[in-house]
Amino acid sequence: MTSVSASGVLTASGLVGPARVSFDDGFITAVELVDRAPERVLTPGFVDLQVNGIDDIDVASADGADWDQLDARLLAQGVTTWCPTLVTADLSRYAASLDRIAAAMARPPAPRPTIAGVHLEGPFLGGAPGAHRRDQIVPVDLEWLGDIPGHVRIVTLAPESPGAAAATRLLVDRGVLVSLGHTTADEPTFDAAVDAGARLVTHLFNGMSGIHHREPGVAAFAVTDDRLSASLIADGVHVHPRVVAFAFRALGKERTVLVTDAVAWRSGRVGSIGIELRDGAPRLVDGTLAGSALTMDAAVRTAVNAGVPLDWALTAASTNPARIVGAADRGVIEPGRRADLVVLTTDLAVEQVWVAGSPA
Repeated sequence: MTSVSASGVLTASGLVGPARVSFDDGFITAVELVDRAPERVLTPGFVDLQVNGIDDIDVASADGADWDQLDARLLAQGVTTWCPTLVTADLSRYAASLDRIAAAMARPPAPRPTIAGVHLEGPFLGGAPGAHRRDQIVPVDLEWLGDIPGHVRIVTLAPESPGAAAATRLLVDRGVLVSLGHTTADEPTFDAAVDAGARLVTHLFNGMSGIHHREPGVAAFAVTDDRLSASLIADGVHVHPRVVAFAFRALGKERTVLVTDAVAWRSGRVGSIGIELRDGAPRLVDGTLAGSALTMDAAVRTAVNAGVPLDWALTAASTNPARIVGAADRGVIEPGRRADLVVLTTDLAVEQVWVAGSPA
């Protein structure tokens, strides 16, 4: 039995404390109020649904010891569950990357972040491709989607891509989370994809039409549809801090999901796309944003500094993404849940991490 105390503990009912959390054999056994505890915050492990790479390692080409390096870098930012993300490429090129990720998922048990599954961001995108290579964006291929391996967990597609509604139904029937992104779809087309089962919007405001009081775009459709959650890159570059606060208020505590959309910026590429770090974020030569250099703990700090309540920011980094990706055994500090836990200092820096109850 292991116990950890903190002045604030994020539970399903919000921050409580001072409190002590006990866990044994990988699972939380008790959450108890105490008289005193160190000034720090205990939160469920962070869950990042969109990681293209970190520092100098791109997940599309990662192999062997690269995965151990990714594990260490994720743990350092408090991430205990994640989705390696593959950007737009020729359909024939995905198989090798998917096989390498499957091998990484099959490694012997260890206190490392869990790979929840692969996030395919493309190639079935639409009118706001962003940094994705336009020559590799193609209409929906239902046969190809029908054959994707079972460890694909999320697919980002554009509602206006021909066949998107049928693709959404096919994927949802297979238990894949469909996210809408890189799109300028009109309202009926967007609504048709949501009606078909899409339940997430990829990096709200980025790679989509926005909000205008007479001509609402995808961002407006997303925040006003209670069936949808939306991810947000809270680095202060992709989304201005005041708009980060606006997004949390518009979506509420339950529908906001923080992601990093991190890329291997030091390697100078994401997939086959050349990038360089400039003005606080990775970019194409023409200045187009191409992922981020963000960490999840920094995303939480950005949100809190923008005025978002701490429990909302932590929920968006842990509980909400765990729920939406189907990781029902984690993401909440309560008895019976997996003991994926992170201690944060008073300035919200990562102090300690446990994965399934083991210090990592």
